[in-house]
Formats: sequence, structure tokens, C-alpha cells
Amino acid sequence: MKAVIQRVLDANLKVDGKLISEIGFGYVIFLGVMKGDTQKDADYMIKKIPALRICEDENGKINKSIIDTKGEILLVSQFTLAADTSHGNRPSFIEAEAPDIANQTYLYVAEGLKKAGVPVKLGVFGADMKIQQTNDGPFTIMLNSL
Repeated sequence: MKAVIQRVLDANLKVDGKLISEIGFGYVIFLGVMKGDTQKDADYMIKKIPALRICEDENGKINKSIIDTKGEILLVSQFTLAADTSHGNRPSFIEAEAPDIANQTYLYVAEGLKKAGVPVKLGVFGADMKIQQTNDGPFTIMLNSL
């Protein structure tokens, strides 16, 4: 499982011009579920993401978590994180999990993050989504499960 985590001041997600989700300060997380990912991988993300200290404290030091700052998460399923670009110029996505399993895993991660105390808003699985965000920093990290 792969996640790209971007710290944002705000973000919104639309489908067909209709506002679906919006957050204030927090993270936009693009989550890619790969073939072979297990509940152990999802549980790792659920445990790791809320604890990451990638937010500034009162002294401007990267020392606080999203829970400490009362931030929100916009979680977006992103099969393109499974892209293999090692051969030719057209990415291959054969390492992406099947849509039904990927969606179940995506929803499991969302529910786990909520239970950890972080407000979570969702995208629309499989939809053509338009996302606007104001990156903070910018601060972007990649997180891979075990």
C-alpha cells in the first residue's frame, strides 16, 4: 500500500462540478492499494498516519501530529500510485488491486482513521475527481506499508 500525504491549508473535491468533500487544515492523502496488500498493510497506515509529526508547533518546528493540530483528512483512492513505468512510456497498472477489493480496503482505512480520532472526508471511488488544494509548505511525503 502506498500513500502520498500532502499537508494543506484547505482542499475541496468535486465530481461533475458538484462539491463532494472539503476540508480546512490537514492532509490530502492519495491512497494506492496494491495487489497482495493485506489488512496488516491497512492497519499500518491507520496507526502511522495519525501519529506522523509533520505539522508545525508554536515555534515553527515540525513537531505535531494531525491529532495535535485538530486537522482533517481528505482521503482519495488513487490506483495510479501502482504505476510501473520501467518499460516503455505507457504506465502499467497491473499491480493495482481489483476495484472491489481496493474500495473495501480504502473504506477500511478511512474508518480506521476516523476511529483514531481524525475527521475524514472521502472522494468518490472510481470517479473522475477534480481536487483543488492549497499546499502548506509545501510538505509532501510518501508512505509505504510494510
